[in-house]
Amino acid sequence: MSIKSIALAAATIAALGSTASAGNYFEAGSQLQAGPELELGLVHADANGTVEIYSKVGSDKGSLIGSKDVLAGANGNVTVDVNSVLQQDVVAVLKVNGQIVAEHDYNIVR
Repeated sequence: MSIKSIALAAATIAALGSTASAGNYFEAGSQLQAGPELELGLVHADANGTVEIYSKVGSDKGSLIGSKDVLAGANGNVTVDVNSVLQQDVVAVLKVNGQIVAEHDYNIVR
């Protein structure tokens, strides 16, 4: 096998490996239990970032009601303090480097 072939094979494996592990997402379903803390479950971030919880007003984001820093990679059992028992649905936003990289709507089960 030539050096060029080896280099091409290594580059292909590296590219596939980074693509498979990349991603910013919320793994949980679409419902959360009402309470002063929202348990989001697993949140995956490509780099250190912040999860922000916004009230949901119709189909739009309302006011910021809580946030939690997350680290690069898989963050298990992410819980965000919202300081009150919510009566409305919410939108979770994952920001990395100040940019929104993932959003997830949650219905609050009362």
